This record gives sequence, C-alpha cells and structure tokens, in this order.
Amino acid sequence: MKRKIEIVVISDVHLGTYGCHAKEVLNYLNSIKPKKLILNGDIFDIWQFRKRYFPKAHLQVIKKIVALAAKGTRVYYLTGNHDEKLRRFSDTKMGNIYILDKLVLNIDGKKAWFFHGDVFDASIQHTKWIAKLGGWGYDLLILFNRFVNILLLKMGREKYSLSKKIKNSVKSAVKFINNFEKTATDLAIENEYDYVVCGHIHQPIIKTVTNDKGACTYLNSGDWIENLTALEYNNERWQLYTHGEETPHLRPESDLNISEEDEELSSELLSAFTELNKGFS
Repeated sequence: MKRKIEIVVISDVHLGTYGCHAKEVLNYLNSIKPKKLILNGDIFDIWQFRKRYFPKAHLQVIKKIVALAAKGTRVYYLTGNHDEKLRRFSDTKMGNIYILDKLVLNIDGKKAWFFHGDVFDASIQHTKWIAKLGGWGYDLLILFNRFVNILLLKMGREKYSLSKKIKNSVKSAVKFINNFEKTATDLAIENEYDYVVCGHIHQPIIKTVTNDKGACTYLNSGDWIENLTALEYNNERWQLYTHGEETPHLRPESDLNISEEDEELSSELLSAFTELNKGFS
C-alpha cells in the first residue's frame, strides 16, 4: 500500500555517479503517492556525467518521476549546481513537470521558500574548477567508503562514513555549514517566510531558528549518497524520512560539535579531502 503524502522533497541524488543509491531512491518513490514532488537540485550530476556509466537503476528513477507526473503528481524540478545546465530551461512546463530555479508555496497558510542553496557557496560562484574537483574527489571517497563498509560488515562491525567524519571534524566545514544555515534563515526571516527548504550541503535536518527579527523553520532534505533522506509534509507537519531505518521518520538536531577525538583525526587524510571537498555539494 503506497503512502499518500502531500509534499515530498528530495535533493542531491546525483544520478550518473558511483555514489548514487538509485535503487534505494526507486524503492522510496515506489512506496509513496505524493501530491507534490519537489526535486530540490542535483538530481542529475551533469558535472560528472559519463556515457559509459548510467546504470539501468538510474534510468528507472527518471522513468518513475515521469510516471508520477503522468499520474497526477505535480513535479517541481529546482536546479542545483551539478545540474546547472538545466537553468537555461527555467520556467519551462511539460505537463505536470515544472523546471524552476526556486519555488514559493503557500502551505496551510504558511509561506515556504524552496531552493537548492548553491548561491550561498563562494567556492562554486568564484572558483568553479575547485568545486568540480571537489565533486570528483567526493565521488571517489564514497566509492572507496563502500569497499571499506563491505569489509566492516564482513567483520561484524557497523558501517562508517568517512566523508561525514571529515565534514564534522574539520572546522572550516563546520563553519561553512553553520554559515549556510544562518544565511538561509536570515534571508527567510527578513522576507517573512515561515519555512526555508534547501539541499546542497548533504546535512538533513529540521530546526527552528530565531534571530532579532523573528523566526522560521529551516529544513534540509539531505542527500541520496550517504544519508538517504527526504522531507515529507502531511497534516501540517514536516518530518524527515531516513530510508532503511526501522523508524524512518526522525527529527534530528544539529550535532556538529568538534570533540578532541575529532580534532586528532589525522592530518594527511583530512587535509587532502578538505581541499577536494571545499566544493562539496
């Protein structure tokens, strides 16, 4: 039985890369019946697109999205940095599929602002070659991490995310994430939005942010590389869905404190991937 959902938001699927969990995306999309599906950027990874690598499961995700639109789901494709070439088609409508750069919706009397978030990333705006190099490095790291996790599972140990550990351990990455969230929420509050919904930084979260001008709810849909998350809205409530968990609907709080153990994570690995991941998105 498919779950009926008013709004679903997914982002950062990165179809066409080794790190993409296309089968899991497809399983999720097959399990739901949304009224609105918001694809909040980086669904395709045009930066790393290779004709020799686009598996059947990746193609099936595209077919499923089209099928949902054909059956009445309104699909909003909001462009990100990895699929920025689609921005030339902004404001295009094809049946129930809309290609946009940003979206504003009135949801049960509250204003929601949706956009990918790469406009806040200086490494992409000013040094795109570094950001693209970071994309390649990130994909290689994820591929390597998969092999590591296969070995860990065979040894009876839990999976481990190298990139999460790096991002959460490096002060510059933590500062970038905090600055990203603050910029998004400050702008949302200034423009009187109740919700601001982003992707880009692969950090799934729902939290209320307050400043001296007001408050709003900041939401990030995460990604389908590591976190396998989506945002769902039903009955005037947002929830964060995590695929594969026994209790998939969670409301995590930020946990980006740097412990002494994290600080000691070592130099060569951290410095190499910090440089590569300056443009992680």
